[in-house]
Amino acid sequence: MSTPTTPAPSTTARPLQVGPHTVAPPVVLAPMAGITNAPFRTLCREFSGGKGLFVSEMITTRALVERNEKTMQLIHFDATETPRSIQLYGVDPATVGKAVRMIAEEGLADHIDLNFGCPVPKVTRKGGGSALPYKRNLLRAIVREAVSGAGDLPVTMKMRKGIDDDHLTHLDAGRIAVEEGVTAIALHGRTTAQHYGGTADWDAIARLKEHVPEIPVLGNGDIWSAEDALRMVRETGCDGVVVGRGCLGRPWLFADLVAAFEGRTQDYVRPSLREVADVMVRHATLLGEWIGDEARGVIDFRKHVAWYLKGFAVGSEMRKRLAITSSLEALRAGLDELDLDQPWPTGADGPRGRTSGNNRVVLPDGWLKDPYDCAGVGDEAELDTSGG
Repeated sequence: MSTPTTPAPSTTARPLQVGPHTVAPPVVLAPMAGITNAPFRTLCREFSGGKGLFVSEMITTRALVERNEKTMQLIHFDATETPRSIQLYGVDPATVGKAVRMIAEEGLADHIDLNFGCPVPKVTRKGGGSALPYKRNLLRAIVREAVSGAGDLPVTMKMRKGIDDDHLTHLDAGRIAVEEGVTAIALHGRTTAQHYGGTADWDAIARLKEHVPEIPVLGNGDIWSAEDALRMVRETGCDGVVVGRGCLGRPWLFADLVAAFEGRTQDYVRPSLREVADVMVRHATLLGEWIGDEARGVIDFRKHVAWYLKGFAVGSEMRKRLAITSSLEALRAGLDELDLDQPWPTGADGPRGRTSGNNRVVLPDGWLKDPYDCAGVGDEAELDTSGG
Protein backbone atom coordinates (compact mmCIF):
# COMPACT_ATOMS: atom_id res chain seq x y z
CA MET A 1 0.00 0.00 0.00
CA SER A 2 1.23 3.48 -0.82
CA THR A 3 2.49 5.88 1.82
CA PRO A 4 2.98 9.66 1.96
CA THR A 5 6.47 11.09 1.63
CA THR A 6 6.35 13.86 4.23
CA PRO A 7 6.95 12.71 7.82
CA ALA A 8 4.69 14.08 10.55
CA PRO A 9 5.74 14.90 14.13
CA SER A 10 6.21 11.77 16.20
CA THR A 11 5.21 10.76 19.70
CA THR A 12 6.20 7.67 21.62
CA ALA A 13 4.37 6.01 24.49
CA ARG A 14 5.34 3.54 27.16
CA PRO A 15 4.13 -0.04 26.80
CA LEU A 16 0.88 -0.89 28.55
CA GLN A 17 1.04 -3.64 31.15
CA VAL A 18 -2.15 -5.72 31.44
CA GLY A 19 -1.26 -8.23 34.11
CA PRO A 20 1.55 -10.35 32.64
CA HIS A 21 0.86 -9.07 29.11
CA THR A 22 2.88 -6.22 27.67
CA VAL A 23 0.94 -4.28 25.03
CA ALA A 24 3.32 -2.21 22.94
CA PRO A 25 2.37 0.18 21.60
CA PRO A 26 -0.59 0.77 23.97
CA VAL A 27 -3.34 0.39 21.37
CA VAL A 28 -6.56 -1.56 21.93
CA LEU A 29 -9.36 -2.53 19.55
CA ALA A 30 -12.68 -1.67 21.20
CA PRO A 31 -15.29 -4.43 21.34
CA MET A 32 -18.07 -3.70 18.82
CA ALA A 33 -21.16 -5.86 18.43
CA GLY A 34 -21.26 -7.64 15.09
CA ILE A 35 -17.87 -6.19 14.12
CA THR A 36 -14.96 -7.37 16.25
CA ASN A 37 -15.37 -11.06 15.57
CA ALA A 38 -12.38 -13.30 14.84
CA PRO A 39 -12.11 -12.34 11.12
CA PHE A 40 -12.02 -8.60 11.78
CA ARG A 41 -9.58 -9.03 14.64
CA THR A 42 -7.38 -11.06 12.28
CA LEU A 43 -7.30 -8.23 9.74
CA CYS A 44 -6.51 -5.58 12.35
CA ARG A 45 -3.83 -7.74 13.92
CA GLU A 46 -2.22 -8.45 10.55
CA PHE A 47 -1.99 -4.75 9.73
CA SER A 48 -0.55 -4.01 13.18
CA GLY A 49 2.15 -6.65 12.77
CA GLY A 50 0.73 -8.49 15.77
CA LYS A 51 1.13 -5.48 18.06
CA GLY A 52 -1.71 -4.20 20.27
CA LEU A 53 -4.64 -5.80 22.08
CA PHE A 54 -7.74 -6.97 20.22
CA VAL A 55 -10.87 -7.62 22.25
CA SER A 56 -13.80 -9.87 21.38
CA GLU A 57 -17.38 -8.80 20.89
CA MET A 58 -19.40 -8.39 24.08
CA ILE A 59 -20.09 -11.78 25.65
CA THR A 60 -23.08 -12.13 27.96
CA THR A 61 -22.18 -13.93 31.17
CA ARG A 62 -25.49 -15.79 31.37
CA ALA A 63 -25.14 -17.05 27.79
CA LEU A 64 -21.56 -18.11 28.44
CA VAL A 65 -22.44 -20.02 31.60
CA GLU A 66 -25.28 -21.73 29.71
CA ARG A 67 -22.88 -22.47 26.83
CA ASN A 68 -25.12 -20.82 24.25
CA GLU A 69 -24.07 -21.99 20.77
CA LYS A 70 -23.66 -18.50 19.31
CA THR A 71 -21.71 -17.36 22.34
CA MET A 72 -19.33 -20.30 22.17
CA GLN A 73 -18.59 -19.40 18.55
CA LEU A 74 -17.96 -15.77 19.47
CA ILE A 75 -15.30 -16.74 22.01
CA HIS A 76 -13.39 -18.73 19.40
CA PHE A 77 -9.91 -17.28 18.91
CA ASP A 78 -7.53 -17.82 16.03
CA ALA A 79 -4.48 -19.86 17.00
CA THR A 80 -2.28 -16.81 16.42
CA GLU A 81 -4.22 -14.52 18.77
CA THR A 82 -2.29 -13.69 21.90
CA PRO A 83 -3.27 -12.55 24.38
CA ARG A 84 -6.87 -13.71 23.93
CA SER A 85 -9.20 -11.02 25.27
CA ILE A 86 -12.88 -11.51 26.13
CA GLN A 87 -15.25 -8.71 27.06
CA LEU A 88 -18.02 -9.74 29.45
CA TYR A 89 -21.39 -8.15 30.10
CA GLY A 90 -23.31 -9.01 33.25
CA VAL A 91 -25.44 -7.45 35.97
CA ASP A 92 -25.57 -10.29 38.49
CA PRO A 93 -22.41 -10.73 40.58
CA ALA A 94 -22.93 -14.46 40.99
CA THR A 95 -23.38 -15.06 37.26
CA VAL A 96 -20.40 -12.87 36.42
CA GLY A 97 -18.34 -14.83 38.94
CA LYS A 98 -19.38 -18.16 37.38
CA ALA A 99 -18.52 -16.91 33.88
CA VAL A 100 -15.11 -15.64 34.92
CA ARG A 101 -14.26 -18.85 36.75
CA MET A 102 -15.33 -20.83 33.69
CA ILE A 103 -12.97 -18.78 31.51
CA ALA A 104 -10.11 -19.16 33.97
CA GLU A 105 -10.56 -22.86 34.72
CA GLU A 106 -11.10 -23.89 31.08
CA GLY A 107 -8.37 -21.64 29.69
CA LEU A 108 -10.78 -19.84 27.35
CA ALA A 109 -8.95 -16.49 27.40
CA ASP A 110 -5.91 -14.68 28.77
CA HIS A 111 -7.60 -11.39 29.70
CA ILE A 112 -11.09 -10.35 30.78
CA ASP A 113 -12.63 -6.94 30.18
CA LEU A 114 -15.88 -5.93 31.90
CA ASN A 115 -18.44 -3.94 29.91
CA PHE A 116 -19.85 -0.92 31.75
CA GLY A 117 -20.00 1.29 28.68
CA CYS A 118 -22.72 0.00 26.36
CA PRO A 119 -25.41 2.73 25.87
CA VAL A 120 -28.00 0.84 23.83
CA PRO A 121 -31.53 0.84 25.29
CA LYS A 122 -31.97 -2.94 25.40
CA VAL A 123 -29.00 -3.05 27.79
CA THR A 124 -29.56 0.09 29.89
CA ARG A 125 -33.30 -0.55 30.38
CA LYS A 126 -32.27 -3.60 32.38
CA GLY A 127 -29.68 -1.67 34.40
CA GLY A 128 -26.69 -2.96 32.46
CA GLY A 129 -23.89 -1.43 30.45
CA SER A 130 -23.33 2.27 31.03
CA ALA A 131 -26.31 2.45 33.44
CA LEU A 132 -24.77 0.07 35.95
CA PRO A 133 -21.92 2.17 37.47
CA TYR A 134 -24.56 4.51 38.92
CA LYS A 135 -25.30 1.72 41.41
CA ARG A 136 -21.99 1.87 43.24
CA ASN A 137 -22.52 -1.16 45.47
CA LEU A 138 -23.62 -3.34 42.58
CA LEU A 139 -20.61 -2.26 40.54
CA ARG A 140 -18.30 -3.11 43.42
CA ALA A 141 -19.90 -6.52 43.91
CA ILE A 142 -19.57 -7.43 40.23
CA VAL A 143 -15.97 -6.29 39.99
CA ARG A 144 -15.08 -8.09 43.22
CA GLU A 145 -16.58 -11.37 41.96
CA ALA A 146 -14.81 -11.01 38.62
CA VAL A 147 -11.38 -10.31 40.07
CA SER A 148 -11.79 -13.06 42.66
CA GLY A 149 -12.85 -15.64 40.07
CA ALA A 150 -10.22 -14.70 37.51
CA GLY A 151 -7.28 -16.09 39.45
CA ASP A 152 -4.13 -15.06 37.59
CA LEU A 153 -6.04 -13.57 34.65
CA PRO A 154 -5.99 -9.75 34.54
CA VAL A 155 -9.38 -8.01 34.70
CA THR A 156 -9.95 -4.60 33.12
CA MET A 157 -13.10 -2.54 32.63
CA LYS A 158 -14.50 -0.11 30.08
CA MET A 159 -17.00 2.58 31.02
CA ARG A 160 -18.52 5.95 30.12
CA LYS A 161 -18.55 9.24 32.03
CA GLY A 162 -21.98 8.51 33.44
CA ILE A 163 -25.65 8.44 32.55
CA ASP A 164 -25.85 12.15 31.76
CA ASP A 165 -24.15 15.35 32.87
CA ASP A 166 -26.17 15.35 36.10
CA HIS A 167 -25.28 11.76 36.95
CA LEU A 168 -21.55 11.33 36.34
CA THR A 169 -19.97 8.17 37.70
CA HIS A 170 -16.50 7.76 36.19
CA LEU A 171 -14.49 9.01 39.15
CA ASP A 172 -16.34 6.88 41.72
CA ALA A 173 -16.21 3.89 39.39
CA GLY A 174 -12.49 4.39 38.87
CA ARG A 175 -11.84 4.40 42.59
CA ILE A 176 -13.94 1.23 43.04
CA ALA A 177 -11.96 -0.43 40.25
CA VAL A 178 -8.66 0.36 41.94
CA GLU A 179 -9.86 -0.85 45.34
CA GLU A 180 -11.16 -4.13 43.91
CA GLY A 181 -8.05 -5.03 41.95
CA VAL A 182 -8.83 -4.05 38.36
CA THR A 183 -5.69 -3.91 36.22
CA ALA A 184 -6.63 -1.00 33.90
CA ILE A 185 -9.62 1.19 33.03
CA ALA A 186 -10.80 2.49 29.67
CA LEU A 187 -13.01 5.58 29.60
CA HIS A 188 -15.19 6.61 26.67
CA GLY A 189 -15.50 10.36 27.09
CA ARG A 190 -19.27 10.44 26.55
CA THR A 191 -22.32 9.89 28.71
CA THR A 192 -25.06 7.38 28.00
CA ALA A 193 -27.29 10.28 26.94
CA GLN A 194 -24.78 11.32 24.30
CA HIS A 195 -24.76 7.81 22.83
CA TYR A 196 -22.30 8.37 19.92
CA GLY A 197 -23.20 11.98 19.24
CA GLY A 198 -21.48 15.23 20.05
CA THR A 199 -17.81 15.43 20.95
CA ALA A 200 -15.97 13.11 23.31
CA ASP A 201 -14.84 14.83 26.50
CA TRP A 202 -11.12 14.19 26.66
CA ASP A 203 -10.86 16.36 29.79
CA ALA A 204 -12.79 13.64 31.62
CA ILE A 205 -10.11 11.15 30.63
CA ALA A 206 -7.45 13.49 32.04
CA ARG A 207 -9.38 13.89 35.31
CA LEU A 208 -9.76 10.12 35.66
CA LYS A 209 -6.03 9.66 35.11
CA GLU A 210 -5.35 12.14 37.90
CA HIS A 211 -7.93 10.45 40.14
CA VAL A 212 -6.57 6.89 39.81
CA PRO A 213 -2.80 7.17 39.27
CA GLU A 214 -2.36 3.63 40.61
CA ILE A 215 -3.43 1.88 37.39
CA PRO A 216 -3.32 2.60 33.65
CA VAL A 217 -6.14 4.68 32.16
CA LEU A 218 -6.98 4.28 28.48
CA GLY A 219 -8.81 6.91 26.47
CA ASN A 220 -11.63 6.22 24.02
CA GLY A 221 -13.72 8.49 21.82
CA ASP A 222 -13.18 10.45 18.59
CA ILE A 223 -9.97 8.73 17.55
CA TRP A 224 -10.38 8.81 13.77
CA SER A 225 -6.70 8.83 12.86
CA ALA A 226 -3.31 7.98 14.30
CA GLU A 227 -2.73 11.70 14.86
CA ASP A 228 -5.87 11.81 17.02
CA ALA A 229 -4.43 9.02 19.16
CA LEU A 230 -1.15 10.86 19.66
CA ARG A 231 -3.01 14.04 20.52
CA MET A 232 -5.20 12.24 23.07
CA VAL A 233 -2.15 10.90 24.88
CA ARG A 234 -0.46 14.32 24.85
CA GLU A 235 -3.54 16.22 26.03
CA THR A 236 -4.86 13.80 28.67
CA GLY A 237 -1.80 11.96 29.93
CA CYS A 238 -3.63 8.67 29.41
CA ASP A 239 -1.61 5.47 29.16
CA GLY A 240 -3.01 4.27 25.85
CA VAL A 241 -5.95 4.42 23.49
CA VAL A 242 -8.98 2.30 22.67
CA VAL A 243 -10.16 2.60 19.07
CA GLY A 244 -13.64 1.67 17.90
CA ARG A 245 -15.57 3.36 15.08
CA GLY A 246 -12.42 4.86 13.56
CA CYS A 247 -11.35 1.47 12.21
CA LEU A 248 -14.67 0.57 10.58
CA GLY A 249 -13.85 -0.28 6.99
CA ARG A 250 -10.27 0.63 7.79
CA PRO A 251 -8.44 -2.16 9.63
CA TRP A 252 -5.14 -0.70 8.39
CA LEU A 253 -5.66 2.10 10.93
CA PHE A 254 -3.81 -0.22 13.29
CA ALA A 255 -0.76 -0.06 11.04
CA ASP A 256 -0.94 3.74 11.33
CA LEU A 257 -1.36 3.59 15.11
CA VAL A 258 1.66 1.34 15.54
CA ALA A 259 3.71 3.57 13.24
CA ALA A 260 2.62 6.70 15.10
CA PHE A 261 3.51 5.41 18.55
CA GLU A 262 6.82 4.10 17.25
CA GLY A 263 7.64 7.47 15.70
CA ARG A 264 7.31 6.28 12.10
CA THR A 265 4.57 8.60 10.91
CA GLN A 266 6.04 8.57 7.41
CA ASP A 267 4.75 4.99 7.18
CA TYR A 268 1.05 5.80 7.38
CA VAL A 269 -1.03 3.64 5.05
CA ARG A 270 -2.94 5.34 2.23
CA PRO A 271 -4.38 2.53 0.12
CA SER A 272 -5.68 2.88 -3.40
CA LEU A 273 -9.16 1.59 -4.14
CA ARG A 274 -7.56 -1.51 -5.67
CA GLU A 275 -5.86 -2.28 -2.37
CA VAL A 276 -9.06 -1.56 -0.44
CA ALA A 277 -10.97 -3.93 -2.74
CA ASP A 278 -8.47 -6.69 -2.01
CA VAL A 279 -8.97 -6.20 1.74
CA MET A 280 -12.75 -6.26 1.26
CA VAL A 281 -12.61 -9.61 -0.51
CA ARG A 282 -10.27 -11.02 2.13
CA HIS A 283 -12.57 -9.80 4.91
CA ALA A 284 -15.60 -11.45 3.29
CA THR A 285 -13.59 -14.64 2.71
CA LEU A 286 -12.51 -14.82 6.36
CA LEU A 287 -16.11 -14.33 7.49
CA GLY A 288 -17.27 -17.20 5.29
CA GLU A 289 -14.56 -19.48 6.62
CA TRP A 290 -15.39 -18.50 10.21
CA ILE A 291 -19.14 -19.01 9.78
CA GLY A 292 -18.65 -22.11 7.66
CA ASP A 293 -20.70 -20.84 4.73
CA GLU A 294 -19.52 -18.51 1.95
CA ALA A 295 -22.92 -16.94 1.27
CA ARG A 296 -23.57 -16.21 4.94
CA GLY A 297 -20.10 -14.75 5.23
CA VAL A 298 -20.65 -12.38 2.31
CA ILE A 299 -24.07 -11.43 3.66
CA ASP A 300 -22.52 -10.63 7.04
CA PHE A 301 -19.91 -8.54 5.24
CA ARG A 302 -22.55 -6.31 3.59
CA LYS A 303 -22.63 -3.87 6.51
CA HIS A 304 -18.93 -3.15 5.97
CA VAL A 305 -19.23 -2.12 2.31
CA ALA A 306 -20.12 1.55 2.86
CA TRP A 307 -17.35 1.97 5.42
CA TYR A 308 -14.69 0.56 3.12
CA LEU A 309 -15.83 2.71 0.18
CA LYS A 310 -16.19 5.96 2.16
CA GLY A 311 -14.84 8.88 0.13
CA PHE A 312 -14.17 6.96 -3.07
CA ALA A 313 -15.95 7.86 -6.32
CA VAL A 314 -18.40 4.97 -6.45
CA GLY A 315 -21.91 5.58 -7.78
CA SER A 316 -24.96 4.98 -5.60
CA GLU A 317 -26.25 2.16 -7.77
CA MET A 318 -22.96 0.29 -7.55
CA ARG A 319 -22.83 0.85 -3.79
CA LYS A 320 -26.31 -0.69 -3.51
CA ARG A 321 -25.31 -3.58 -5.74
CA LEU A 322 -22.21 -4.36 -3.71
CA ALA A 323 -24.25 -4.17 -0.52
CA ILE A 324 -26.60 -6.97 -1.64
CA THR A 325 -24.06 -9.46 -2.97
CA SER A 326 -24.17 -13.00 -1.62
CA SER A 327 -21.10 -14.62 -3.17
CA LEU A 328 -17.40 -13.85 -3.31
CA GLU A 329 -17.54 -14.06 -7.10
CA ALA A 330 -20.23 -11.38 -7.29
CA LEU A 331 -18.41 -9.18 -4.79
CA ARG A 332 -15.14 -9.42 -6.70
CA ALA A 333 -16.85 -8.88 -10.06
CA GLY A 334 -18.58 -5.74 -8.83
CA LEU A 335 -15.39 -4.33 -7.36
CA ASP A 336 -13.52 -5.02 -10.60
CA GLU A 337 -15.92 -2.72 -12.42
CA LEU A 338 -14.76 0.26 -10.36
CA ASP A 339 -11.95 2.66 -11.16
CA LEU A 340 -9.53 0.80 -8.92
CA ASP A 341 -6.67 3.21 -9.56
CA GLN A 342 -8.30 5.87 -7.37
CA PRO A 343 -5.94 7.07 -4.62
CA TRP A 344 -6.95 7.29 -0.98
CA PRO A 345 -9.57 10.09 -0.81
CA THR A 346 -8.85 13.36 0.97
CA GLY A 347 -10.89 13.52 4.15
CA ALA A 348 -11.62 9.80 4.34
CA ASP A 349 -9.89 9.61 7.74
CA GLY A 350 -12.78 11.45 9.41
CA PRO A 351 -15.74 10.18 11.46
CA ARG A 352 -17.49 7.00 10.42
CA GLY A 353 -20.09 4.72 11.93
CA ARG A 354 -22.82 5.90 14.25
CA THR A 355 -22.50 9.60 15.09
CA SER A 356 -26.02 10.69 16.02
CA GLY A 357 -26.92 11.31 19.62
CA ASN A 358 -29.73 9.65 21.55
CA ASN A 359 -30.73 11.91 24.39
CA ARG A 360 -33.39 9.63 25.86
CA VAL A 361 -31.80 7.17 28.25
CA VAL A 362 -33.90 4.11 28.98
CA LEU A 363 -33.45 2.97 32.60
CA PRO A 364 -35.31 0.70 35.01
CA ASP A 365 -38.07 2.43 36.99
CA GLY A 366 -36.64 4.44 39.89
CA TRP A 367 -33.05 3.72 38.87
CA LEU A 368 -31.80 7.21 39.73
CA LYS A 369 -33.45 7.48 43.16
CA ASP A 370 -30.58 5.92 45.08
CA PRO A 371 -27.05 5.42 43.72
CA TYR A 372 -26.38 2.64 46.22
CA ASP A 373 -29.59 0.59 46.41
CA CYS A 374 -29.61 -2.10 43.72
CA ALA A 375 -32.68 -4.04 44.79
CA GLY A 376 -34.32 -3.45 41.41
CA VAL A 377 -31.86 -5.57 39.47
CA GLY A 378 -33.05 -9.11 38.86
CA ASP A 379 -32.28 -12.14 36.75
CA GLU A 380 -34.23 -10.70 33.83
CA ALA A 381 -31.51 -8.05 33.44
CA GLU A 382 -29.10 -10.72 32.22
CA LEU A 383 -29.21 -10.84 28.43
CA ASP A 384 -29.37 -14.37 27.06
CA THR A 385 -27.49 -13.61 23.83
CA SER A 386 -24.05 -12.24 23.15
CA GLY A 387 -22.66 -9.74 20.68
CA GLY A 388 -24.53 -6.64 21.86
